[in-house]
Amino acid sequence: MPFFRTSTLHTKLRRELWQIRGQTLAIALVIAGGIAVCLLSLVNYSSLTVTRDQYYQAHQFADVFATLKRAPRFVLQRVADIPGVTRVSGRVEGVAKLEVPGFSDPASARLVSLPPEGQPEVNRVYLRQGRLPHVARSDEVAVIGSFADAHDLQLGDRLGAIINGRRQSLTVIGIVESPEFIYVIPPGGMLPDYERYGVLWMAREALASAMDMRGAFNSVVLQVDPAFPVEGVITLLDQLLAPYGSTGAYAREDQFSHRFLSDELNQLKTMAVVFPTIFMAVAMFLLNVVITRLISTQRDIIAVLKAFGYSNWQIGWHYSQLVLAIALVGLMIGTATGMWLGRALGELYMEFYRFPELLFHVSPFWVLLLGLLTIVVAWIGGWRAIRSAASLPPAEAMRPEAPASYRVTITERLLSWIRFSQPSRMIVRQLARRPARAALSVTGIAMATAVVMVGNFQFSSVSLMVHTQFARVQQQDLTVSLTDPVHQSAMYGMTRQPGVRYTEGRRVVAVELVNGHRQWRTALTGIPDDARLQFVVDEHLNKVPIPPAGLLLTDFLAAQLGLAAGDSVQVRILEGHRPVLDLQVAGVTSEFLGVGAYMNLTAMNRTLKEGAVVNQVLMNLDPEQAETVYRDLRDTPRVMAVNVRQAMLDSFFETLAKTFLTYTLVISLLGGIIAFGVIYNTVRISLAERGRDLASLRVLGYSHNEVAHIVLGELAILLIMGIPLGWAIGHGLASLVVTMMQTELYRVPLIITDRTLALAANVVMVSALVSGFITWWRLRKLDLVAVLKTRE
Repeated sequence: MPFFRTSTLHTKLRRELWQIRGQTLAIALVIAGGIAVCLLSLVNYSSLTVTRDQYYQAHQFADVFATLKRAPRFVLQRVADIPGVTRVSGRVEGVAKLEVPGFSDPASARLVSLPPEGQPEVNRVYLRQGRLPHVARSDEVAVIGSFADAHDLQLGDRLGAIINGRRQSLTVIGIVESPEFIYVIPPGGMLPDYERYGVLWMAREALASAMDMRGAFNSVVLQVDPAFPVEGVITLLDQLLAPYGSTGAYAREDQFSHRFLSDELNQLKTMAVVFPTIFMAVAMFLLNVVITRLISTQRDIIAVLKAFGYSNWQIGWHYSQLVLAIALVGLMIGTATGMWLGRALGELYMEFYRFPELLFHVSPFWVLLLGLLTIVVAWIGGWRAIRSAASLPPAEAMRPEAPASYRVTITERLLSWIRFSQPSRMIVRQLARRPARAALSVTGIAMATAVVMVGNFQFSSVSLMVHTQFARVQQQDLTVSLTDPVHQSAMYGMTRQPGVRYTEGRRVVAVELVNGHRQWRTALTGIPDDARLQFVVDEHLNKVPIPPAGLLLTDFLAAQLGLAAGDSVQVRILEGHRPVLDLQVAGVTSEFLGVGAYMNLTAMNRTLKEGAVVNQVLMNLDPEQAETVYRDLRDTPRVMAVNVRQAMLDSFFETLAKTFLTYTLVISLLGGIIAFGVIYNTVRISLAERGRDLASLRVLGYSHNEVAHIVLGELAILLIMGIPLGWAIGHGLASLVVTMMQTELYRVPLIITDRTLALAANVVMVSALVSGFITWWRLRKLDLVAVLKTRE
């Protein structure tokens, strides 16, 4: 008998799942959307983290970095004797201006030395092609893969280079990657520019000779025993290297490439929490509505099952299986989709971050945990309905639901002046007499609208970021970074060069800002009073005047340091004599890209006691003579790097925007699926509940279109109420997403445009049209004979 009962309930379960297959699939797709978003984020986070950690470990990535003016090589032994230091590599570093065959734009490179044995002890390179430079060859270089790929460089190709004012020819004999340069940023830039900036490795003696650094080094990287605190090692290293012009040692967490990669990974982890939470909340809501209304139509069936001896536990388990079956369908679809999308997005990230290969990895624990959470969340969504079904007394279940109490509602009185048609009056009465059910439907539509908004508002936000940074803030054509500060009068010579229309000087100095236990390494930029080519704007894109004294900080940096306008902050200059200053925060403003600290140029020069100097020159050019300017700058002494604004814009779209917007597109598509699932379930449930009533109207002589008008008209009213509410909910969710996705590299502004609102509404309305057509078609197949049968 128990086997018969179990098999009977299983048969009933299969039939019910088939009968509501459309609703089952719609809810499953909503669940699948949340799982897919979570998995694609977790897969990328896990894969990139494992790839990074193994890459760091295999190639001995440094824990501490330091640059200095010049120190004799015997100092390296004293560095190695610092307690906790396990490996040390002393290097010679420099810069070169490059001449790439077939490429007229300015290009530059960072030069890094390799020891005679080839691979250094710390920051070993990964050899993709060829070999490392020979110790006896001064013209051989290994090129970082990003630069080689951008110019299609092959082994044996030659590059012209100006190193320390001397021109020489270099031969590419190797293409490499390095854990130190996963993210390659040119001096004075905020984004990679693979065509115009690269990294070259040369034999130590060859580079030392070119840089006049024989028997010396100007860069040191080291690894620290995990048992020793890195901060203590940095303190001792700074004390040791201070006489040699050290700019201050810093830990791996402050190294540019590692920091930006960590920010990206943290953002993926955030997305793996925020978006699935939103999606699963919608799925819980749908499951609760569907199961509640399904059970309300099966009161007599529940009574019969109990009359045949089925216990409350068996009834509850039967409906729990219905919920779990829907959840499992969504889990399987979401897992497969999330894995596929995760791998595809991971390959896209590989174009952005220079790993030798991607180690595709996903922890079985996370997959099992996600599956368990999905099942638990789904069951919680249907728990109330399941509990009511299990506890329903047989005698009560055998009775049909009490007839509705029909009376004129307040809504009808308020709208009595409108002459409704009979079907329209039925719509108003249905909504007014069941306000809770109408509120649930409106909430479902609102959530669908909000999900689409959250997936799409970032497109407008990125457009504003681009407009702000590359059209409003940066109006120069070129940014020229100099090796050393020069007097402002040197700009007059640049201005007189053919093709240069206007120049503007700035002073950029590396600093460490300290407020109590909080500290942040960044660049302090001195901006002239009459700045025309690059300045600071507020959140309304209005130009912000630089205070005559004190610092102007971005809001992100101020928050990281716990500062506000009027506070005092310690500024440790990391160049020259490395003075320590106490300056006041004169103001706080907003920026979308990077982390900035600004000061009036005159006040900055006065504070640093340097005179009227600059080390960065912004230029506007005559487009027809741009190549002439590039050639002149290549031959100009003290020019370290040249950044082209248009190149930075192209880089933004090729790197940051490409990955960010691809992820956003995936979220948008899944949001559209959720919207359809919510709308379709709303319509189908309404049709299931009122099937007898609608069929009765057909028997009484109402046409098919009149009956359809009742159902679809009700849906239209729900849309009119739900979409504006969804806009409000979406704005709140978007604000939450923006707050949780702030990084040092960029802060996505909260921009909700009319286009975003219209797109969210259109997706919901298209979903409603498709669902409405399906409903209209099913109304043609109503069983009118069944209306003549009664349950009594």
